[in-house]
Amino acid sequence: MRFVLDTCVLFPTVMREMLLGAANITGWTPLWSGRILEEWARAARKIGPIGELQARAEIALAKTRWPKAEVAWASALENRLWLPDQNDRHVLAAAVASSADLIVTLNASDFPRATLRDEGVDRIDPDKLLVQAYQEYSNEIRELGRQVTVEATRLSGKTWEMLPLLKKARLPRLAKALA
Repeated sequence: MRFVLDTCVLFPTVMREMLLGAANITGWTPLWSGRILEEWARAARKIGPIGELQARAEIALAKTRWPKAEVAWASALENRLWLPDQNDRHVLAAAVASSADLIVTLNASDFPRATLRDEGVDRIDPDKLLVQAYQEYSNEIRELGRQVTVEATRLSGKTWEMLPLLKKARLPRLAKALA
């Protein structure tokens, strides 16, 4: 399965680490564009002056780990696409240009299924995608959740339990499946 990761699922660290970790486990192919990565870096400014620098380092690591994930297209493709928020056309263009199966996003209203269907793509929220991964690879996804929790504890200096961390990361169905 091939899916484009929208900025809104890349910027939150726990969600991103779960999605990319699940892709590694399942053999799914994550995709993004330069613009999506740039939006991630700019969004990280919100967490303070070092946020953007950290995001750019994480982007460099993601590009190294997934060297064929970045998608480009001719401007004519994006210009012919329609979405309720024209600022999201680049995400759909990345999906069309890469023959992705899905767009992984939290913004369902910005990506109407009928419009996506016309372009041969669908959307899914990250929680549902991760539950699907868990159904096939339960032990591996549980271990991934444990590793992400350990790293979140290390980075934050706060002790985290896996289920509350996943719920806070907007992955409540995955947390329930792992409970």
